[in-house]
Amino acid sequence: MPWTREVRRGDRDDEPAGDRTVRRSGRRGAGTSTLLLFVAVGALLAGTTVATTTTFGDRTSSPAALSTTSAPSQPAPAEAEGPAASTSAVTTTPSVDPCTAKIASLPLRARLAQLLVVGVDPSGPADALAAVQGEQVGGIFIGGDHTGLLSAGALAPVHAAAALPLTVAVDDEGGRVQRLDAIAGPMPSARSMAADLSPAEVRAVARQRGQAMRERGVTTDLAPVVDTSAQPDRTVIGDRSFSPDPDTALGYALAFAEGLHDAGVTPVLKHFPGHGNTTGDSHLGAVRSPPLDALRGADLVPYRHITRFGEVVVMLGHVDVPGLTGGRPATLSPEAYTLLRGEFGFTGPAMTDDLGAMRAVTDLMGLPDAVTQALVAGADIALWSSGGRLPEVLDHLERAVAAGTLTPARVDEALRRVLAAKQVC
Repeated sequence: MPWTREVRRGDRDDEPAGDRTVRRSGRRGAGTSTLLLFVAVGALLAGTTVATTTTFGDRTSSPAALSTTSAPSQPAPAEAEGPAASTSAVTTTPSVDPCTAKIASLPLRARLAQLLVVGVDPSGPADALAAVQGEQVGGIFIGGDHTGLLSAGALAPVHAAAALPLTVAVDDEGGRVQRLDAIAGPMPSARSMAADLSPAEVRAVARQRGQAMRERGVTTDLAPVVDTSAQPDRTVIGDRSFSPDPDTALGYALAFAEGLHDAGVTPVLKHFPGHGNTTGDSHLGAVRSPPLDALRGADLVPYRHITRFGEVVVMLGHVDVPGLTGGRPATLSPEAYTLLRGEFGFTGPAMTDDLGAMRAVTDLMGLPDAVTQALVAGADIALWSSGGRLPEVLDHLERAVAAGTLTPARVDEALRRVLAAKQVC
């Protein structure tokens, strides 16, 4: 996606974790009179039982969901012998899944808006406030050179205007691609960090950077890059990669992600299935990676350890992978999302690279169609850094749902992942 803030300008970058039935069987042989005695006592005790509901934020637990003992345990009453004897069954009411309830409470347009991250004017809060107040967009992306929106508490009213937690994303990898250098100082490129620092030191660097983000209201960093690359520094990935060796890239990417987690910032791993060894730059046009089998021994290796990264987002790149995507960018390819979910077992949100300013996609279709096709293919978050067009995109998505192109089930599946990542449910 187009670069936000770079140390050297003029380059580009992609910017933007059952009914439960309790059965009780009595002991036989006590006789009918004993049974009547227990029934009478039970009736007296029943008058003192009070049902309670406990609420934890958005989560509500019914008595069926709580294991609470309200009286000392008593021996099980004996049952009468003969045909009248039976086993009593008490069926509890299942608690409502808080995510299902939350999703059901949202109108369709609000559900769709939560799946979008849109670029906003970085000079101040007005543009971001309009996006949040007007459409309750799920997230904003802060690019450009201006630091106004990252200064003097400017993001506070934007967060306050959001009915659901707002994702605020920046692109801060280090080297050519960094957004906070004017505020928090420069950060070395990934390649330089791997050459000069230990993983523990990289974790400390990322922690410090993450703290600077959180202090300003940023929740998400579109980093680290987990692509492997031996290409020259200034190529599309180049020095943005920690190493051409997948195990080294994995180790340093883990350290960087851990540092962000330490600071309370969500990392975004990129660019699945792998952009480090492609034929070109997806900002400038269509690109092709090595075949899928070759990626399995390189760029895809870190994703085999995806659970070690904790709660993260995975960004898909606009990369055509022979043997996988059938000539289309991975962001628009159902097969790419199936690979991520299936073989690599990723359960968190999947995010697109920039759909509005990278020619690997914009040469194929306009923004509303690109957002729709990405969500249909399996994306949970659609990103465009260029900003604007939010009502237009939402109108197009609503029509796609009405036409059956984008199913309500797909919308709710994506929204469930987004809300879980935001710890709403």
